[in-house]
Amino acid sequence: MVAETIPVDRPLEKEEASAGAKPRGFWRRWFGSFMALGFWALGLASGLWGLATLRMLFPNTVSNVRGPFKAGFPGDYPRGHVEGRFKGIHGVWIVHGQYQGQWQIFALRAVCTHLGCLVEWEESQRRFRCPCHGSQFSATGMNLGGPAPRPLVRLAIRIAEDGQLEVDPGREFHEERAEWGLPGSYVRV
Repeated sequence: MVAETIPVDRPLEKEEASAGAKPRGFWRRWFGSFMALGFWALGLASGLWGLATLRMLFPNTVSNVRGPFKAGFPGDYPRGHVEGRFKGIHGVWIVHGQYQGQWQIFALRAVCTHLGCLVEWEESQRRFRCPCHGSQFSATGMNLGGPAPRPLVRLAIRIAEDGQLEVDPGREFHEERAEWGLPGSYVRV
């Protein structure tokens, strides 16, 4: 009878161990670093998406209502003119328009009645448009389309002692309450 020899595991030589471990360690590190990079990118993208979503909850509005301000002389506003120089500072459009057959100068709050974004004047279309959700308003402030439920808000306007128009952003007039015909909501010219 011939005795069988059972192979005994022998320790790998240093060269064999390093040669066998090199490729496996390299691939683990290579794939591991790309996975880590991918998770970092995913986390960064999620964070930016979350910030953008949070920013959407705070629309572009002028929140600091200041006291009355002078807007120039009535003669500075030709018929059919929409003036936007006070939009950035006071959040107000000054309009010399026709409302119910009468020429008036009135001040419109530049804030959309849907979610409070600042409306823009489109001269070519002769209308106000909200850049956030597409609401549209006529030159008089009446809502024409989109999700805005009400017309733009008029602000108190009068001719001051020095003959200039004075707008008071603290006093509002709403068309849905039939306040646009009240004295103080417009200046007849």
